Amino acid sequence: MPRVLVALFVTAALQDPVEFTKDSLDQVKAAMEKKDAVLVDVREQREWDEGHIEGALLVPLSWLREESKNDTFGKRLEEKLPKKILYIHCRSGGRARNAAGMLRKQGYDARPLKAGFDDLRQAGFSVAK
Repeated sequence: MPRVLVALFVTAALQDPVEFTKDSLDQVKAAMEKKDAVLVDVREQREWDEGHIEGALLVPLSWLREESKNDTFGKRLEEKLPKKILYIHCRSGGRARNAAGMLRKQGYDARPLKAGFDDLRQAGFSVAK
C-alpha cells in the first residue's frame, strides 16, 4: 500500500469519535420543553414501532447512511430536521454517535446521548402510545 494511503488510513483511524454530550437528561428535558431542542431516534423502524419517546423524530441511521451518498442529502435533512439542538439517541449509544457525526458535518448541533431508549424511559421521558 502506498505510504500516502497508509497515512490517510492511520489519520482517519486516530480521529476522536464523536463524544457523548455532557448535558444531563434534566437539561435535555428542559431544552425540549422550551422547544430549543428535539430528540432524534436513530434506531430502525421496527424498534421505533416497539416503543419510542413521545415527540421524538425517527431518522434511522440506515437512512442517514444511504442518503449521505446522494447530492441532495442536505436538502433531505432540511425536510426532516429543524435547525435546533438535536439530541440523538438509539438503544445503547453507538448508532447515536455515528449519526451525530454525520449530522454535524451537515451543520447541525447534534449531541449524542449515552442514554438509550430504556434509560430515557426510566428517566421519566414519556413513551408514545
